[in-house]
Amino acid sequence: MSRIHLLSPRLANQIAAGEVVERPASVAKELLENSLDSGARRIDVEVEQGGIKLLKVRDDGSGIAADDLPLALARHATSKIRELEDLEAVLSMGFRGEALASISSVSRLTLTSRTADADQAWQVETEGRDMEPRVQPAAHPVGTSVEVRDLFFNTPARRKFLRAEKTEFDHLQEVIKRLALARFDVGFHLRHNGKTVLSLHEAGDEISRARRVASVCGPAFLEQALPIEIERGGLRLWGWVGLPTFSRSQADLQYFYVNGRMVRDKLVAHAVRQAYRDVLFNGRHPTFVLFLEIDPATVDVNVHPTKHEVRFRDSRMVHDFLYGTLHRALADVRPEDQVAAPAAVSPMMRPTGLAAGEFGPQGEMGLAASVLETSVASPQPAWRGAGAGYQQPVSNPGVPAAEAQAAYREYFAPLPTAQIQSMPQEQGDIPPLGYAVAQLKGVYILAENAQGMVVVDMHAAHERITYERLKQAMASEGLRGQPLLVPESIALSQREADCAEEHGEWFQRLGFELQRLGEETVAIRQIPALLKQAEATQLVRDVLADLLEYGTSDRIQAHLNELLATMACHGAVRANRRLTIPEMNALLRDMEQTERSGQCNHGRPTWTQLSMDQLDKLFMRGQ
Repeated sequence: MSRIHLLSPRLANQIAAGEVVERPASVAKELLENSLDSGARRIDVEVEQGGIKLLKVRDDGSGIAADDLPLALARHATSKIRELEDLEAVLSMGFRGEALASISSVSRLTLTSRTADADQAWQVETEGRDMEPRVQPAAHPVGTSVEVRDLFFNTPARRKFLRAEKTEFDHLQEVIKRLALARFDVGFHLRHNGKTVLSLHEAGDEISRARRVASVCGPAFLEQALPIEIERGGLRLWGWVGLPTFSRSQADLQYFYVNGRMVRDKLVAHAVRQAYRDVLFNGRHPTFVLFLEIDPATVDVNVHPTKHEVRFRDSRMVHDFLYGTLHRALADVRPEDQVAAPAAVSPMMRPTGLAAGEFGPQGEMGLAASVLETSVASPQPAWRGAGAGYQQPVSNPGVPAAEAQAAYREYFAPLPTAQIQSMPQEQGDIPPLGYAVAQLKGVYILAENAQGMVVVDMHAAHERITYERLKQAMASEGLRGQPLLVPESIALSQREADCAEEHGEWFQRLGFELQRLGEETVAIRQIPALLKQAEATQLVRDVLADLLEYGTSDRIQAHLNELLATMACHGAVRANRRLTIPEMNALLRDMEQTERSGQCNHGRPTWTQLSMDQLDKLFMRGQ
């Protein structure tokens, strides 16, 4: 081997550029974050050829003093931290002092700046070849302009990895949109090849903020989003979460910010996925724009050079807060919320107590099985019991309404059904889903409400109602365990065995009994009665993996919910089953009182609204 030697400054900067500068979008991110840290209220970005030929960022921030301009291009030079204590509670966007040095090592960079107390602006230039800065006077208002030309001109191997101009520009535009959502108090303006692409002015009030969200995420998102604002235990979460019916095939409309910093974190993604699991169609991804505010001392943002990842000191608390908040927010959505005004003018939801997320994924399940097992083992008549199969009609059009109502109420036992009402004379008394007028092909219920027509998939709606009632029954009765005749012994790592022993009481509440036999051996002595057909060994392994990774797990609950969902599907009213008008109205009233009634157990919508304007367009009325 050759002797150890120091790398040249140019080579060291180019190596650092490999971590920070991947494409023009990476350059834009670093420069925009510096502008935000300088207190800018307007940022203009000018781009040519997707940012490869030219990327210029201009702001009206505090500027850089003339004596500091050469130092700004040096490695590990920054004005944002001085001591170790500063690093433990970082409030600025950029703080590592590597960005400008790395960018200048792979491009032709010109930095022009002027402070408020300076008589004139100064400019510093550098190229990747010699890295020697040249300072000279210039004309510039208060603020800073950074001009980056010919990216990777001196590293052709890196330049070969760049994509087409449109692809690179799309990435760059996405970076600006992310920062625009993080800082509503700053105006962002983007020009590409001489054409204005984006013009986002300052958003000082809620209406303006909603307008910016609509500009970035699309107006359809805001129309189908639920605004939330919740604060508890030093954590504050606010923003917009898309309704389950407004899901996407890709995770491309998910913006999550921690103290104003855009992050992509596994713990956050897991908590959001859990919250949506019971209402989202298989393979679909939720949409959201969420802001988490937390004490900076409890989160480490210095995990990765690009600062895309963070590490929470108490990850379990953050996970449970996010899950509980979003889970309750989605559960509390009722039909009246969906037919009301869009999120742009709706007040933020401010739930407290349980609705504010004061529980984890396990907290919603007291879990039980005795009543459910009895109903499965001994099926009741077709019209009785939420878990029973529904084979024969409760009534036919010739049966009196009173008998139909009584049969319908007993069918939904043990929970009471909403009182069946007749169509009122006054418009203001009409409930959100209105009143049934007909049944279509034995599948859909047609109802009239104040906005127009409501179409309900009766099987999907009844399936959700039955499912939620089974979960309530399980939570109130408690979960019964079933001892194994021959305990199953599983070999684990010492870390996994320690985790199983530490969470022994938690497993016990969920119907499992684990006993440690050795340093790397655990025996399963009891499993939940409802999961007697499940692969207990693999389930315990998966749960322990989740506990080690996230500090929490909901796999047991997920298995139980899958079983309850299957029971609810078999117990729901079937297609081609004729319902009377009172029966249909009773189903509508139950939907209005049931959590998550907008989606069935599989995440499909249970009802849709056709307003009078939409109906008029179908028939070209008023045109």
